[in-house]
Amino acid sequence: MDGVTLRRDGHVAEIVLDRPEALNALSTAMARRLAAVCAEVAADASARAVVLSAAGEKAFCVGADLKERNAMTDAEILAQRPVFRAAFGGVLNLPQPVVAAVHGYALGGGCEFALSTDMIVADETAVFGLPEVTVGLVPGGGGTQLALHRLGPGRAAELVLTGRRLRADEAVAYGLADRKVAAGAAREEALSIARVIAGNSPVAVRAAKRALRLGIGSALEAGLDLEDNAWRTAAFSPDRREGIAAFNEKRTPAWPS
Repeated sequence: MDGVTLRRDGHVAEIVLDRPEALNALSTAMARRLAAVCAEVAADASARAVVLSAAGEKAFCVGADLKERNAMTDAEILAQRPVFRAAFGGVLNLPQPVVAAVHGYALGGGCEFALSTDMIVADETAVFGLPEVTVGLVPGGGGTQLALHRLGPGRAAELVLTGRRLRADEAVAYGLADRKVAAGAAREEALSIARVIAGNSPVAVRAAKRALRLGIGSALEAGLDLEDNAWRTAAFSPDRREGIAAFNEKRTPAWPS
């Protein structure tokens, strides 16, 4: 529906970019749907981890739907802007850990969606790029800042200012992708990782993600304070009591949260 499908596998939610006939290009309707789905998942306490995947064989997402945008006036493009920001922000701000399963083209907004997640699994067909400057634009889904945080200033500048593409091997070497797998295997690998995460304490996992996210760019002392807050959140929760009891009783924890 409107280019985004939500699936559930136990405590794992899978958000699928589902507009394969357009290479999962982001239209206004799809952006609205994605923001709504992310809000639903964020509010779902039973969802402990998320996979962001894509339908079709050729592309994860090729960015904004330029055919739609070509017919828009400047005023319409300006009105579309908060809709797009809500879609990208929806992925970026999910409280659960998010694993991207990338195959084929992940260009422009597609690359930004991947960068908005916590881990990126790329199959050997994956091609990443932020080509906005080649069509008179600047990355607008967080690309400049997310690339800067993930890659550092030099590599981020190269990616953004040249618009060149990185295949899976180079993306892993750059630190843009975290794991490379065989063609067609990214989704199952991402789901496998998400299931492992979902088996851990939901309180601890969310607190740890928050500390990791907020710690980017922080001075060490401030970052250690963030970690201390995360530790306190977990240490005085029912999850900590259950986790330690399960360890001592040699059983799988039954997380109360």
